[in-house]
Amino acid sequence: MKDYWQNYIDGRWVDGGVGRVDVFNPGTGEKLTEHALADEADVDRAVQAAKRVHASGVLTAMRPIERGRMVQAMGRYLIDNIHEIARTLCLEQGKPLWEAEREVRGAALYFEYYGNQASTVEGRSIPLGEGYFDFTENEPYGVSAQIIPWNFPLEMTARSLSAGLTTGNACVVKTPELTPCSNWVFADAARAVGWPDGAVNLLCGWGHQAGAALSAHRDVNQIVFTGSVRTGIAIATAAASNVVPCVLELGGKSAAIVHDDADLDAFENDIRWGIYLNAGQVCSAMSRVIVHESRHDEVVERAVNIAKSLSVGLGIERTEAGANMGSMVSDAQRDRAAGMVAEAEAQGAQLATGGRKMNIPGAFLEPTVLHHVSPDMTVAQDEVFGPVMSVMKFRDEAEAIEIANGTQYGLVGGVFTRDLDRATRSARQIRAGQIFVNQWFAGGVETPFGGYGKSGYGREKGREALWNYVQTKNVAIRLG
Repeated sequence: MKDYWQNYIDGRWVDGGVGRVDVFNPGTGEKLTEHALADEADVDRAVQAAKRVHASGVLTAMRPIERGRMVQAMGRYLIDNIHEIARTLCLEQGKPLWEAEREVRGAALYFEYYGNQASTVEGRSIPLGEGYFDFTENEPYGVSAQIIPWNFPLEMTARSLSAGLTTGNACVVKTPELTPCSNWVFADAARAVGWPDGAVNLLCGWGHQAGAALSAHRDVNQIVFTGSVRTGIAIATAAASNVVPCVLELGGKSAAIVHDDADLDAFENDIRWGIYLNAGQVCSAMSRVIVHESRHDEVVERAVNIAKSLSVGLGIERTEAGANMGSMVSDAQRDRAAGMVAEAEAQGAQLATGGRKMNIPGAFLEPTVLHHVSPDMTVAQDEVFGPVMSVMKFRDEAEAIEIANGTQYGLVGGVFTRDLDRATRSARQIRAGQIFVNQWFAGGVETPFGGYGKSGYGREKGREALWNYVQTKNVAIRLG
């Protein structure tokens, strides 16, 4: 781990205009390193570099398959450096080392997938009758601004950067101030595969300063943001003043409906992945489990057993995939989650297990299961973003759907049942952008992802994401 990390602007490693920010290891609470901190002038330099590259036409002059090969080569660069990247990510974010390695592989997969799609972003001809030839083209917006969250900094950057480059955009990425270091690899990869200076820019800065400057910049043509509803509203408001389109993924309070015929042996694995992966700091986490009253007690018992079976501690010591969990990203995030558990208890929920800070150094929260949770409680309405699962009862299908749809969010949902008709009915009635049936986190980079309601708008992942990075031009020609 280096003592100091710089920003990457216009092909050069540079210092930040407002000095440095300390980066901590949340597993120990100790200072890990320092990172350059960008100001408004740094943001402007990065945007102007990207604008220059776009205006030069060098990216759009490439044959799409050529761009695609370069995008795919970036993914291979990640795999070639997986151990170094994963170690950096593990230390700055707190997740187990095996989860960090999994994230690197997931990031590489985005470059592989979107690089393979480069030649498929096609226009079409439109018949206008004799005497006309009409066709459409899909052109890149130009400068794509991408504001990245701290929970999956590699995968989230890869998700937007790969799609942006595939479609011929120049990109400015604002990395999260809590976990900025592991993103160095995208700069090195861009340089290694031959992208021109200014096509990829990475800078770390405060949201209220660098993030605000980037989202309001007049030369930014498109914005991608993943984060909180409040920040998303601020970004969308700033973008609207410049009539700039956004893709917003703003989190969720996702519900799994578990019917009386569900396979609970299989569901135990969904509990492990659905709420305790990355210490629950996942926008699509299975934070609410709505269980038929006849199976409620059994589900709570199984969930408690899963929570208690987890080995919780330093991520760097957890190298093998399995029943283990690292720290949360910071003491503040841990304290917020613990506070929500205490508030739930005060409102009448019962703590089945966990819910307390662990008596060891670092930002650790015990894996938590709450039951006797009612839909109106804060913990059932607001995103915890921690390893906290709330269990609720339902009597019939209609009540389950009503509870599932009873929040401001609509990112993902799940249905667990052996009855395909019931699963299909529920999938159509749940207001969410992605529905999992009998496996939480089913799908992949190929499947579109995004929300309803205050979970945001636009889609990431899948071919649908590519259309966020291009605009349609129509050309109508009068013949002879």
